[in-house]
Amino acid sequence: MTGKEAVLHAFDRIFDKAAAKLRLECTTEEKADAKHHFAERFSAVLDVAGQVTMPEVPEAAMRQMEDAIDQLSPAQVVGYLAAIPLAHQTQELLRTIAYRAAEQRLLEHLVEQADDRYGGN
Repeated sequence: MTGKEAVLHAFDRIFDKAAAKLRLECTTEEKADAKHHFAERFSAVLDVAGQVTMPEVPEAAMRQMEDAIDQLSPAQVVGYLAAIPLAHQTQELLRTIAYRAAEQRLLEHLVEQADDRYGGN
């Protein structure tokens, strides 16, 4: 089994545990869609993991992840859920700020390079 397969298998198990914790019933299609989105978000990591042969994720690690889900309070679940769109918007805002700062630095660099020997205007 590749590392990618092991991680995606672990995702299935953790997904089921989280759904049970929230008392949600998901169709096979919904679960497949969630797994697809997970694979897209973590494609770089999964590509690297796909190059490694390994057994399944160790049972102790799986139990630890499942226990972490069991220990989540309803408020923590809601907090994590609320943070997702906020984190996405914050990331977009920071990307815009970084782009504008880079533009400003480029303009300042071009101004510094301007030839002002003949009075420059």
